[in-house]
Amino acid sequence: MVVADIVSRSAATRERLRMSEAGYGDGASETLDIFVPPGASGPLPVHMFIHGGYWRMFSKRDYSLVAETVTEAGAIAVIVDYGLMPGVRMATIVDQVSRAKQWVLDNIGAFGGDPSRFTVSGHSAGAQLACMLFRAGAPSGIQAALLLGGLYDLAPLQKSFLQAEIALTDEEVRRFTPLRQTYDTGTSVSVLVGSRETPPFHDQAGAFTRRLGRQGLDVSYRLIAGRHHMDSVRDLGDSNSLAGIELTKIVASKS
Repeated sequence: MVVADIVSRSAATRERLRMSEAGYGDGASETLDIFVPPGASGPLPVHMFIHGGYWRMFSKRDYSLVAETVTEAGAIAVIVDYGLMPGVRMATIVDQVSRAKQWVLDNIGAFGGDPSRFTVSGHSAGAQLACMLFRAGAPSGIQAALLLGGLYDLAPLQKSFLQAEIALTDEEVRRFTPLRQTYDTGTSVSVLVGSRETPPFHDQAGAFTRRLGRQGLDVSYRLIAGRHHMDSVRDLGDSNSLAGIELTKIVASKS
């Protein structure tokens, strides 16, 4: 099973790589794991990953394997945790990942990181959350973002099996749908989707790519051949996979 393999490989990553846990807030879920490349000396580029799970499942520990590719590229990996719906609402989760980003920018220097070389990635719901971090307004501080298998239109979820579990409100759809936002033109974006994903993932990825392009962002779109929703994110932990190569490009291009 792909999920079990992801969890197992993530446990192995925590055993192999030097890791520190830090709190970006006072809540039990407001923590992040920091992985530093073996033998590295700073200042190093920094990459933050936000996990998916439709906002209702998984944790940062389940996705430590992403740090394999990031540290291999010579960057510090930060894997973020956040509260889960329905225990918290979407506004709380968006606020949490925003505070996690700010904590990294303010504190990563103590771990040998260079906050001026900061990139992010997210998978599924994590891609939606990553989008919230480089919306237009003040400069986001994010040089580049990789969005994999993202959810860019939240309205259809109100008519899906998820509605019984997370009960998305109209206000949450309006405020947090990526396709309704404007973005920081200083952030370059890579939109990835597995070729074996269902049609809505392809449709939304294409629509979001076009929206970013119309807003003047440097944006690219790529299909990950032969991959579906979960094996595509597992590939982020393998620097030789197509997804891993794209992640390496994001990290290394800003180093």
